[in-house]
This record gives sequence, C-alpha cells and structure tokens, in this order.
Amino acid sequence: MIKNKYVPVNTPLLNIQVKKNLLECFKTNQLTNGKFIKKFETSFSNLHYKKYGVSVSNGTAALEIAIKSLGLKKGSEIIIPNFSIISTALSVIKNGLKPIYTDCDLNTWNSSSEEIISKISKKTKAIIITHIYGLPVDIEKIIKVAKKKKIIIIEDAAEVIGLKYKNKYCGSFGDISTFSFYANKHITTGEGGIILTNNKKIFEKCISLKNLSFTNSYFNRFNHTDIGWNYRMSNIHAAIGEGQLKSINKIVRIKKKIGNTYYKSFKHLKNVILQTNKLNYAENIYWVFGIVLKDKFKNKRNLIMKKLLKLGIETRPFFFPMSQQKILKKHKNLNKSKFSNSLYISKNGFYIPSGLGLKNSEIKKVIIAIKKILN
Repeated sequence: MIKNKYVPVNTPLLNIQVKKNLLECFKTNQLTNGKFIKKFETSFSNLHYKKYGVSVSNGTAALEIAIKSLGLKKGSEIIIPNFSIISTALSVIKNGLKPIYTDCDLNTWNSSSEEIISKISKKTKAIIITHIYGLPVDIEKIIKVAKKKKIIIIEDAAEVIGLKYKNKYCGSFGDISTFSFYANKHITTGEGGIILTNNKKIFEKCISLKNLSFTNSYFNRFNHTDIGWNYRMSNIHAAIGEGQLKSINKIVRIKKKIGNTYYKSFKHLKNVILQTNKLNYAENIYWVFGIVLKDKFKNKRNLIMKKLLKLGIETRPFFFPMSQQKILKKHKNLNKSKFSNSLYISKNGFYIPSGLGLKNSEIKKVIIAIKKILN
C-alpha cells in the first residue's frame, strides 16, 4: 500500500522563459521550423566553445549521426563503455562497426583512462567517452594517446550537461560531442539532442544526415545523396531548451544540493556503495543519485526497490551491461574480459528520485525510507 504522496524518480522544472518562448512559437505558428532552432544550436555550441551545433531529435540520434559522419571503414573498432545505455552500442553496430567494451571503476562508475587506453588496437578508429551519472571520465590522458594514434574522440556528454572537467564544460573535449535533452536531463527539450564539433566537413555531413540527405537543389531536392534519417528537432523543442540555458549554473547548483544532501545522509551506511562525491578534476553534479548494494543486501536490489515503491518512492535500476545484452550476442568482442565491475553495479545498483522539481519534504521522505530499510 502506497503511503502519503508518490515521489517520482524525476520531476522537470521549467522556468518562465520557457513558457514565453513556447507562447511565441504558438503565436507565430512556427512549430516545426523557426528561429529557436538556430538560436539554441548557437547558444549551446558557444557554451562549449565549439564552432558548430546540429540539433537532432534525441541523444541516440546524435550518436548515430555523429558516427556515420566520420565515414569509417566497415568493421573498424570503436571503444565504448560496457556500463552505459544500449544506444552507445547500437549506434556503433548500426553503422557496421565493431564495439570493444571497457569495464567501469567501482569508485566512479566510469571507465578509467587506463582501461580505455588498454583496449586500443590497430583497428581502433574512434573512442566513445561516456560520462556516467554526473561524474566525468578522466579524459586528458585518453586525448593525448588518441591524438598520437589519430583516433577520433566522440565525447558522449548526454548525462552531464553543465558538468566541468578541470574548469571546462564536458562536451568541449571531443572531436565530436553528443548530448541528450530527454526530460530527466539538466537541460531538457522533452525529447532532443545535439551534436557539437569544430570540423566543418563533419558539421555539414551531420546537417545532411539528420534531414534524409536531401540534394541541396531547389528543383532536385528529392534525389537523396545518402542513407540518412528524419532526425530533426522542432522549433517547439528548441524553444524549451533555449529558455533554460541561461539558468544552467542555477540548475547545476540545485542538482548538486540534492545529491550532496543524499550523499551526506547515506555515506555512513555500511551496506552501500555511493558514486564518488568529488575528484581532483571534478565535482559530481548528480544527473541521478545512485546506490549500489553490498554485503547482506547483495543481490537483493529488486526486493529493496519493491519496498520503496510500496512506500510511494519510485526508483530505476542501473543500466544493463552491453556484454550481457541478448540482442548484442552476435556483436560481443571475443576477448576474455569478465567486466566484473559493470556486472556487479548493474545487478545491485538503482537510483532514487533526484529531479529538479523535487521538494525538500520529498527528499526527507526518501532519506527516512532508505535509512529505515538499509539499516
């Protein structure tokens, strides 16, 4: 039986500027095309010191287009994290390329720079560096090695909008960077994504691929030049995103406050592992707040999640590792890696309500419930 008010895992928080932007879209009938698309692309790329921004329909679309724009030879290897959303692997496979998985660290839940570098081979043409759950990968060493070996860095910053690595925003470091603006992200457009780059050739290819690769001709438009997608972002979605960008610092402060409140409340619990709060190169901005069970609660995650749901608290399980995905059996790299860390946190990890619209009373309710269950 659910007691009191139900606490959802995410509650968006939209400001007055978003509502003004949407009203302008409706008044001018600019629903699909309109000024907010270019405005949002420019604002977001400027924030990350990139020359070009290509808005798309979602973060998965951003990855698929980004990879295809590189024109890599079929069968080339791309290094990706084993602990990530399945979009990471699918974007590689759909482009006829081979994913090479890296295990994660139990302290950060990211793949370490050493682990990523160790998987580089002569066939490696790109590395997808995915920042997980609010902490960045220690990216500096990887970039140095990649430059020497002429390996392309695709920086997947979908979960860390507003996070700084050594005082520079994540998404600023890749040869090509991708973001998601799903409803639970720090900046949301409801559904949406973006690709950033300084490479004009990649930019132009991404523009073409997201829009069915129409011929750039008034009279011959419908003779298509490549196998592209209909992955455009609408003016309405861009208006929502643009309305939040000036508030990014405030948004990060709110998320860090929620995360730090949870961290201080749970860090002394004996039967849990928490993602590191702070590193020498970054502070956690908590896209989500995750808890990994250990010791007497090991392998009891589903039971704990059920107990919390009965108390009116929604949770989500962690990502399922790529190496265990049924749909990816044909595409597993044939090394002897056991991916023990990603298997463990995937099986024993879940995250709790941490949306921008979360109220103090709801945070308190979650803390009391978890302490009661896990003590």
